[in-house]
Amino acid sequence: MQKTWNSDRRRTAIGRATLSVPVRQALADRQLTPDRTVLDYGCGRGDDVRALERLDCKITGWDPYYRSGSRAEPSSVVLLTYVLNVIEDPAERRETLKQAWELATTILIVSARLTWEKSKVRGEAFGDGLLTSRQTFQHLYGASELRSYVEEVTGGRVVSASPGIVYAFKEDAARLSYLAQRIVPDAEWLASEDTATAITALVDYVERRGRPPRIDEMPRATAELLAHLKPNELKRLVRDSADADKISEGAKRSTLNTLLYLAVELFNGRGPFSSLPASVQLDVRAFFTSYKEACQRSDRLLLKLRDDGYVRGAMNASQVGKLTPTALYVHRRALDQMPTVLRLYEHCASIAVGRPQDWTVVKLRHQGRAVSWLDYPDFDKDPHPRILSSYQVDLKTLETSHTSYANSANRPLLHRKHEFLTVDDPEVPRYRRLTESEVRAGLYEHPHIIGTENGWEAELIRCGRELRGHRLVRRPTD
Repeated sequence: MQKTWNSDRRRTAIGRATLSVPVRQALADRQLTPDRTVLDYGCGRGDDVRALERLDCKITGWDPYYRSGSRAEPSSVVLLTYVLNVIEDPAERRETLKQAWELATTILIVSARLTWEKSKVRGEAFGDGLLTSRQTFQHLYGASELRSYVEEVTGGRVVSASPGIVYAFKEDAARLSYLAQRIVPDAEWLASEDTATAITALVDYVERRGRPPRIDEMPRATAELLAHLKPNELKRLVRDSADADKISEGAKRSTLNTLLYLAVELFNGRGPFSSLPASVQLDVRAFFTSYKEACQRSDRLLLKLRDDGYVRGAMNASQVGKLTPTALYVHRRALDQMPTVLRLYEHCASIAVGRPQDWTVVKLRHQGRAVSWLDYPDFDKDPHPRILSSYQVDLKTLETSHTSYANSANRPLLHRKHEFLTVDDPEVPRYRRLTESEVRAGLYEHPHIIGTENGWEAELIRCGRELRGHRLVRRPTD
């Protein structure tokens, strides 16, 4: 690639002491694994390359300025990290994306700066972006714009991994495996040290999944320890040891997870039964009469998502979350306990524009379709946690907005923390006791006041109380 641009792009290549956000996301999503080759295309100063080398990744880096002598070879994974937004020529930008796509054999991971960062970028309008005083260019993307652009140029199936980070898959099998990982996480197995513990691990799996595993679903150690037992003998051991009620609950959970997966898959393009990950195929066979029946039921679930009355009814019936006149608020620890249609609601938003890496509570509006991920970083430490940021998507328009409260002098805060969680969450009793003591002290008599830091502090003073951790005590008198 020849350097034909006018802006000084090398100046946008910042030095990093830690892994970049897109690389951290890809590692968390298990897209960067030791068995895959990786190319950092436009690697800048190469900090991600060096860090991934230390993690035993087979990675090379190429950059037109810093590593022009390197060869950009086809690789399983190609990283295009904050490259597209610094190219001021739209035709060259498109060509760069095409070249990166051609070099990827499994997945192309694209990241770009987003429009909500506009306040951090100062410059004059130039083309479809800004030219800064340092002669660098920035084209800022909308979250859905980035996904649509990558999909249109590559022709591949694209999923938003996080705001400003999208995955373009070469093969449907890789995309479907990624979706399954997000929606139907791999079952964790108990450690197996001998035949007895291996049988215990097998029984535990059957109770949680609702069906026996195929041998290739087992950890190797467990499979080896059980290899001397005949299939009928294993079935008898499971039948005699497993709790029938737990198996029934596990089957129900797996059925709903499968419906959720198939509904999300339709939202992003559904393939034939043979394209599904092996574990999902086994769930379909175990819990449905046919793949057709499973798809029909998931289609009905997706249609219900459009029905305001049905969604509101699901919110009213939900055993988790705080319901207000406009929305349901649920802590991330309780997310999987929501009714399936509400889990679908949140998943569709996350696939469309990406779920942020840092969030604590999800907000689902019951009129219209909008999802917000709210970050309360001190939720468990602070008795009334303050919000740090909010990321919202309107599912009808796919428009996104981001609000930072980092410099706000009067941030919104939360009350009644136990309501955001499941009843069996270990922190709920402590949070409920605090709420009850605050109600008795009269702190909730003026709910329109207590929603912000200043209003809450004023009410604490009025009632002669102060907080020490999660205990409400009398305020000392002068």
